[in-house]
Amino acid sequence: MFNILKTLVRATAGAAEEKLVDRNALLILDQNIRDAAAAVERGKRALALAIAQDEAEARRLRTLESRLADLEERAVAALRGGRDDLAGEAAEAIARIENDRDATSEARSIFTGEIRRLRQAVDAAMQRLTGLERGRRAAKVAEAARQVGAGRARICGDQALAEAEATLARLRDKQMEESDAAAALAEIEGRDAPSIADRLEAEGFGRRTRPSAAAVLDRLRRKAAPEATA
Repeated sequence: MFNILKTLVRATAGAAEEKLVDRNALLILDQNIRDAAAAVERGKRALALAIAQDEAEARRLRTLESRLADLEERAVAALRGGRDDLAGEAAEAIARIENDRDATSEARSIFTGEIRRLRQAVDAAMQRLTGLERGRRAAKVAEAARQVGAGRARICGDQALAEAEATLARLRDKQMEESDAAAALAEIEGRDAPSIADRLEAEGFGRRTRPSAAAVLDRLRRKAAPEATA
């Protein structure tokens, strides 16, 4: 029993949460989009910083390459001038710079790949954000139209008018039914109760409007007389 109550409480809470979300869907959507836009902005700033760092590393590499070229040129000149001691010191410096250059170049290669992936992620996020903002505008227009329709229905009393029209239709049907019944009753009563004209005709006063058995018999006799004569 306790488990059933727990399940019922969770189900009730879930239904209430869904109703709350439905009622405030546009507000929630607005906040979600603001959060997404802020995240995209952070991504764009991170991308811009990464690009700036990559450009700084590129400048550093160019500086190292320039120093290497200069030292090599000077070391060769020292060797030609018989200054092996200076050439040896230059060679040690060149080796250190070359190690630094190679490590920097390798790190920049990795960094460039990360920048490419970050750029793709930011571009995809911006496209999705644009779609969300477009969908939000459409949803707001649809919600405004729905509220206008609901307000118009309340102002014009659509439900009350529909109920009144249904009531009038039922009343007319009832009146028509009663009118038909009254007409049928009048017809029945008219057939059952003979009018004064019918009573006078039955007494032989005035012309007959209905055939009588005697009149029919006379007519038949007249038809039969020529044949008997013939």
